[in-house]
Amino acid sequence: MEVFMDDFTVYANSFEACLGNLSKVLKRCIDTNLVLNFEKCHFMVTKGIVLGHLVSNKGIEVDKSKINIISSLPNPTSMRELRSFLGHAGFYRRFIKNFSKLALPLQRAKVGQPVHVIAYASCTMDSAQQNYTTTEKELLAIVFVLDKFRSYLLGSRIIVFSDHVALRYLLKKPDAKPRLIR
Repeated sequence: MEVFMDDFTVYANSFEACLGNLSKVLKRCIDTNLVLNFEKCHFMVTKGIVLGHLVSNKGIEVDKSKINIISSLPNPTSMRELRSFLGHAGFYRRFIKNFSKLALPLQRAKVGQPVHVIAYASCTMDSAQQNYTTTEKELLAIVFVLDKFRSYLLGSRIIVFSDHVALRYLLKKPDAKPRLIR
């Protein structure tokens, strides 16, 4: 029989106690014929990645590389992608204030419960705005809604979802047209 282990951590409150614990673990490895891959071993470190978390004398923190992975995930467009996103984000739920509340609309969408509308808003475009391109009109709608519901949105983190590909590109572009910025 072969058994494969990925991670285990040996620690103590002092260097001497840690050496003692490490000695016991290494003896147990020898006694049970457990082979260690020394390229993956880290001895007497003050911080390290353990089970996807950064562990140090400050406590348990988020591994920044995992945050970059989550941030680079595309907006979910299918149920599979939504489940993937919720799985990645849920791994760090202990570090995200009110995670359950924030994820609830996505969880509901995952199980087929419809997201309900809390407000409708519309406006009439003047003659100049009617000549805008489709992308500019989409951006105008976002600006209108953010302005209209400003009192409800102040102090909150806002995420704008749009299926308009050109608009998503434009919002990421650092040198947008001055008219669009206004």
